[in-house]
Amino acid sequence: MTRVCIVGKDDVDVRLDLFSYETARKALATYDVRSPYENTVAVDTVSLGAAVSLLNDLNWYLVRLADEAFVLEPSISETEWLSRELAAAVRESEVRASETDARLKVYGVADGELVEPMYVTRVQGERPDYDLRDVEETVVVRVAESEFQT
Repeated sequence: MTRVCIVGKDDVDVRLDLFSYETARKALATYDVRSPYENTVAVDTVSLGAAVSLLNDLNWYLVRLADEAFVLEPSISETEWLSRELAAAVRESEVRASETDARLKVYGVADGELVEPMYVTRVQGERPDYDLRDVEETVVVRVAESEFQT
């Protein structure tokens, strides 16, 4: 299963606001909707293609309500997410799956909320530790070169 996670903007309740739109509600109706972190919506899809298609279907709402959208594709990594842009590039064969792990955006998780992302580069297969604040865990998102900020 490929998981999609939508992270809401600070000034919205992404679950409530997303489901207030009939078209978005219909697009998500067949999925078991969860919230793994505060102000997120996550669903499992059957494939990377289905995940990217769902995000494309929801694009109008994502532009207005979401800060980020991630895709967790187990055939690429069991623990590291792909940004929406990178997931689409892999789906379209613009980027090989094996070439997705160099640039990372690492979020801390504090009190169930994604906090302060840190951009890092994997060096010799190792990812630098998250050091912006004390956190319970981290969420690693592989990003496209165009999304990478240092």
